Amino acid sequence: MNSKPCVLILCTGNSCRSHMAEGILRAAAGDMLDVCSAGSQPAGYVHPQAIAALAEIGIDISSHTSKHMNEFLDRQVETVITVCGNADQACPMFPGQVNRHHWPFDDPAHATGTETEIAAEFRRVRDEIRRVIQAYAAGRRDQAAKIIS
Repeated sequence: MNSKPCVLILCTGNSCRSHMAEGILRAAAGDMLDVCSAGSQPAGYVHPQAIAALAEIGIDISSHTSKHMNEFLDRQVETVITVCGNADQACPMFPGQVNRHHWPFDDPAHATGTETEIAAEFRRVRDEIRRVIQAYAAGRRDQAAKIIS
């Protein structure tokens, strides 16, 4: 049994935003949290541009897989973070769930234009996710430090 609190990041397709948020939160939280991601209608793949955008900031999500949120219904999920509107509406309550956050981000998978313009959109969304998720991780670290002291 894992003693770290489980944070599940949900999005509809589980191909871009949720994987970027998962990778960023894992990097920011270290060993403090068990971080996973899933989707209400998983795409079945992780978008190559999401992998590339995170690789640019030193985070490797190339081994991530697209998963359905129902795979987590039998787990003790402490916190659910939805990163798109549809996932928030489709999200069930998970056993043991204490916290729920909804931080919608634009879907870079819908970006159009040249390869350069599409990559720029993935970077923009990545940077927005990073600001929010790093602030969340800092708050969790502060909260944990108060409990310890």
